[in-house]
Amino acid sequence: MIARLKGLVDQAGEDWAVIDVGGVGYLVYCSARTLSRLPRVGEAVSLFIETHVREDHIHLYGFFEEAERAWFRLLQTVQGVGSKVALAILSTLTANDLANAIASGDKAMLSRPSGVGPKLAARLATELKDKVGSVAPAGSFAPAMAAASGGGIEDAVSALVNLGYRRAEAQMAVVKASATLGEGAAVPALIRVGLQELGKELSR
Repeated sequence: MIARLKGLVDQAGEDWAVIDVGGVGYLVYCSARTLSRLPRVGEAVSLFIETHVREDHIHLYGFFEEAERAWFRLLQTVQGVGSKVALAILSTLTANDLANAIASGDKAMLSRPSGVGPKLAARLATELKDKVGSVAPAGSFAPAMAAASGGGIEDAVSALVNLGYRRAEAQMAVVKASATLGEGAAVPALIRVGLQELGKELSR
């Protein structure tokens, strides 16, 4: 299985690029975000590769960052998300946007990519909410919680983790608590509302 390609950009199209590695051209499908970062034709590039082997084809998917490749894999664990839709999602949303949208259950944000309707957006939010921590780097939830002051968010998350909740669950609960309480919310309030959010999840 091919996991990495280092070569020269030979050509690029709407959703693909050809990477010349020692005289052999590899067709690699990419998100718009990855394509926008490719150097000019003839210049060197290195891409992380996800290889899909089927009875009738072998497809390579390329990414500048391992995190994007991890998201590509994770997205396809959701029913209705194939490689094409996964690339569309990664073309529209950054890794941080995606993590924040799933953590906060923002179905409108998740519906933005082509091929993602309301039902699929709901499945993404529901099925990935407990898995987002496995691919989201530390601090990736910060943009969604920028309105909160100081280190209160992390303090609230740590408090919930100390109470026995998983970190991914705690992060999502505090994201929602922060959105509810607004700017300058105190840590005790974030913890209280976060616990309420966790309670709602358990009762569903």
